[in-house]
Amino acid sequence: MKQNRKTVYTTCTRDCPNTCGLEAVVENGRLVGLTGSDNHPLTRGRACVKAGMYVDRVYSAERVCYPMLRSLRKHGGWQRVGWDQALDVVAGQIKRICAQDGPEAILYYQGYGERTALKLLNRYFFNLLGGVTTLRGSLCGGTGQASQNLDLGERISHDPLDHLNSNALVLWGRNPVSTNISLVPIIREIKKRGAPIILVDPYKNRSASLADRHIAPAPGRDVYLAMAAAKRVFDEGVQSRHFLDHHTLGADDYKHLVDRFSFSELCRLAGVSEADADALAQVFIHHSPTATLLGWGLHRHAHAHYTIRAIDALAAVTGNIGVPGGGVSQGFEEYGPYDQTFWGDHLNAPRRTLLMPAIGDEILKCMDPPIRMIFTTAANPVCMAPNSAKVRRAFEKAEFVVYSGHFLDDTADQAHVFLPATTFLEEKDIMATYGHNYVGPVNRAIQPVGECWSEFEMFCGLARRFAFADRFVRSVDGWLEDICAPIVRQGCSLAQLKQGPFRLKAPMAPYTDGKFPTRSGKFEFMTSFDPTDLASVEPDYPYTLLTIAPHRFICSERTLAEHDRLPTVRMNPQAAARQELAADTTVWVESPVGRIRARLFIDPDVRADCLVAERGGWIKAGHGFNRLTLDVASRVGEGTPYYDTMVRVRHCLENDGDEG
Repeated sequence: MKQNRKTVYTTCTRDCPNTCGLEAVVENGRLVGLTGSDNHPLTRGRACVKAGMYVDRVYSAERVCYPMLRSLRKHGGWQRVGWDQALDVVAGQIKRICAQDGPEAILYYQGYGERTALKLLNRYFFNLLGGVTTLRGSLCGGTGQASQNLDLGERISHDPLDHLNSNALVLWGRNPVSTNISLVPIIREIKKRGAPIILVDPYKNRSASLADRHIAPAPGRDVYLAMAAAKRVFDEGVQSRHFLDHHTLGADDYKHLVDRFSFSELCRLAGVSEADADALAQVFIHHSPTATLLGWGLHRHAHAHYTIRAIDALAAVTGNIGVPGGGVSQGFEEYGPYDQTFWGDHLNAPRRTLLMPAIGDEILKCMDPPIRMIFTTAANPVCMAPNSAKVRRAFEKAEFVVYSGHFLDDTADQAHVFLPATTFLEEKDIMATYGHNYVGPVNRAIQPVGECWSEFEMFCGLARRFAFADRFVRSVDGWLEDICAPIVRQGCSLAQLKQGPFRLKAPMAPYTDGKFPTRSGKFEFMTSFDPTDLASVEPDYPYTLLTIAPHRFICSERTLAEHDRLPTVRMNPQAAARQELAADTTVWVESPVGRIRARLFIDPDVRADCLVAERGGWIKAGHGFNRLTLDVASRVGEGTPYYDTMVRVRHCLENDGDEG
């Protein structure tokens, strides 16, 4: 048979800041390869290992490729049905619950798995319905953005290509080797010019191979490290007086905060050596402009705003705000390029929202009306939201659960209806990102596998069963023309965008005019700091649990077969010796809300007060570290303080009780 081979340009839509431009290689209608595109200024022909593995995910034997139903009691198995039957059941339940208790009895849980242009319309559907209960807060970057907004007015990050103008770079809780691969060539390029690279992270992650120095502060105590470096700058009298005098508010007050501590005391509180703190300060003093890239782990503390604002302050004190090659960069607005009126929030009076970091508790407490139905897309909250046992109870309490996804993961197990979704390789859309300034096309490379539908098709199918169908059911191109009108106004037609990436109009380096969208028009320093907020100690739970990003997976995006028998936890050798714990043995990891069996790995790159594990493993596979995490919210930004979870470790016998 003659081979029919083609290459399709598309954009990765997964929950990753890279949002790579990809080349999908298709032979005789089947996807056979997925590689980075040379046609993307940041991807530059190189994608991560996870992209290459995605071909197997598309064709996995575990993938659900047809709609399924089961009884409301969920005791029976799944039954394969057609789309009409599945959508009739979902629409019928929506109408019944709305008639009895109103639309707020329905929770729409939209996750971060895919945030494309057409995904705005999912929420539009529910607003046309009358406005359901939705989410507020975040499981990821909300704390960082809200914290930087306090300093900058509106967080605007430097374009990643602007880092080529840097004379030094600080990866503060960032691990680009595993989570932001397009930054790696940029880092290597400036390193060749002699620019020092500093990694600040409690764990010596894979990106330490790029760094000249690794500094490992105690988790959540980075604020003291940033203050120590600023204190060294002040003590040497090398602060950027012009910037402080003309473009900031509260600089003297911030200096007073720093001066409450000695340099050695700040280092002790940070859990770092004086040599490390001094080395960090000297980089900012002698290698300007210095770029600081914040990672998402920094957000995972209740008082993360202290650290993030202190890092902003260090950059401001040294004159690294508003200059090419400098800045403190955290993220970008992934929905910024779209016309957000198509969420439809203006169609109704404000509706109830539930706090995402405490979603299990929020659902269980809901009254007047209670949450009777949960509709979940692009998310696996039973696995990924904190305090998993409570989240599972909340989903079990709901009388009807709809799940759109690819696999029978932990949340799918709580569903009554499974709607099989296409992957980004089987659909057409537009994708922006929280990692850079480019927007790209999602071009269909292959026909949908089995009977999978895109979420757009699902909601069109549902809308046809309601009176507002004429306001929702339109062509993909028609909707994209409207949603992406702001992109078109910037000079890129949708026809052009189908061919490759387009850079949005955004500064390479923000705030270069010295003006900030704050109330004062200036950079505003943190002027209050209460050390007692960080002073809590749990003697019965001596280790901070750091659930870090895996190298091979994105969050819980995996199959059942891809799990090891037990999850692995990494422990410092001295800490293990104190407890007489041996490598490669089974241990209990316990927190105040649950426990989990794990295989112990002894790792000298782990601090003695930490345990390190990879996040995202399924509970049904014996993993699921969020059985241990607390369901509380950060003080700023309503983020999720995963890294405030304190645990203990003890020996585990083979028949030693149950997990929980």
